[in-house]
Amino acid sequence: MRTLARWARAERGPLYATVRGPLLRRKWRAVPLALTAVGLTAALHVVHNQSWGYDVVQDVGAVRAADPLWLALLRTPLSLFVPALDLPVWGALAQILFVFGIAEICLGRWRTLALAYAATLAGTLYARVGIWLGPDSPLGLSPSDAHVVDTGPSAAVVGLAVFLGLRYGARVTAGAVIASMVAEVLVKENLAGKEHLAAIAAMLALCAIPAARRRRASAEAGSGLPPGEP
Repeated sequence: MRTLARWARAERGPLYATVRGPLLRRKWRAVPLALTAVGLTAALHVVHNQSWGYDVVQDVGAVRAADPLWLALLRTPLSLFVPALDLPVWGALAQILFVFGIAEICLGRWRTLALAYAATLAGTLYARVGIWLGPDSPLGLSPSDAHVVDTGPSAAVVGLAVFLGLRYGARVTAGAVIASMVAEVLVKENLAGKEHLAAIAAMLALCAIPAARRRRASAEAGSGLPPGEP
């Protein structure tokens, strides 16, 4: 039990320490972005399920690879908050509140939003590349996937979870998220699963950039040369 407790502190301790203080001091006021995202997602879900609202939400927030790129990019900001109709909305709302809330406290409001959109956009752009590659490629998609609506908030949630895990040393948690997404694709190969992997790839790339810069700075410092000198 002590070994498990030590592992838990090492795995989740930095995240817990970062989140605990602001939540105790400000409570729900510490996560206005997360609360707004939950409220907007819930509102869009309600409207989407109405006979008069289905087409409205589709027109402003549904992104498909078959759409012109300019239209997809125009719809992307709202598509982040359009949950899938075939999945329980309460699960999506809980994930958004939990992951967006932690990210908002740890990374800041605007950085969280930027990373969420980067993850969503990675999935959106991958879908177009996958259609172009075709079903014969390991990274390709079936032409019918061009008419499937993108993942909505789930790609952002997965991407943020991986970014937070790597940024705060919760590598086992990040690895578990990645493994579950890979398993999803292996068990049920669909557009959503591959878009999740594209979102993860984007977050891994964003995490690798500062790590590479730190290694380069460390190497330059060890060589005794000024930064940037050969």
